[in-house]
Amino acid sequence: MRGYKHLFFDLDHTIWDFDRNAKTTLAELYTEELAQKTNAAFTPFYERYLFHNAHLWKRYEAGFIGVEELKWKRMWRTLLDFKVADEALSKNLSTRFLEILPTKKAVFPHTFEILNYLKNKNYSLHLITNGFEHTQKMKLKNSGLDKYFDKLITSEASNSLKPKKEIFDYALNKTNAFVHESLMLGDNQAADIQGAINAGIDQVFVNHVNEPLTLKPTYMIKHLQELEEIL
Repeated sequence: MRGYKHLFFDLDHTIWDFDRNAKTTLAELYTEELAQKTNAAFTPFYERYLFHNAHLWKRYEAGFIGVEELKWKRMWRTLLDFKVADEALSKNLSTRFLEILPTKKAVFPHTFEILNYLKNKNYSLHLITNGFEHTQKMKLKNSGLDKYFDKLITSEASNSLKPKKEIFDYALNKTNAFVHESLMLGDNQAADIQGAINAGIDQVFVNHVNEPLTLKPTYMIKHLQELEEIL
């Protein structure tokens, strides 16, 4: 095993439970803003939102659309599925969603325990995320995760996106880390694992949902506590 010193975590879906927090946020917005405008129940609305969000994130990561288009069009397309053609409402909901979402605090089981374990072993912990700078900072602060991480590297600050090699090079430079002493930990095979492979960095695939492997990560775990067996 290599002598790792710098651990680079993904945030959403890896340690901060994005799906749980997003669902809670959307449920609040649905009750306040949409329940009277559509006959649909919340669950099908939420499922269509997830569908459009995933599709538009892929387009954003591929460089086909910009940040602002991503933010409001995922809501716009969801509303259209339920015959609510209101662009102003879509943009308002998008703004409110991004205001409320980072106030939520749900993290995956064993998150704080494993972060304390890693800090006690003197690892330097950082984050590499494709999320928006302000939103990610608020998530960290409100969930109590901010005290564990030395550096936050975002796609906005680096002007690059995982899996591009440039965001990893930027992270290494910002943290004064070398490839051979670094380890990337994330839930997304295409962004986190392939991105780290592109940069020559070892990887831990955090496979919370038992996803079939399409790559060969250096390590794979199914829950965060398993990191104690690696580090």
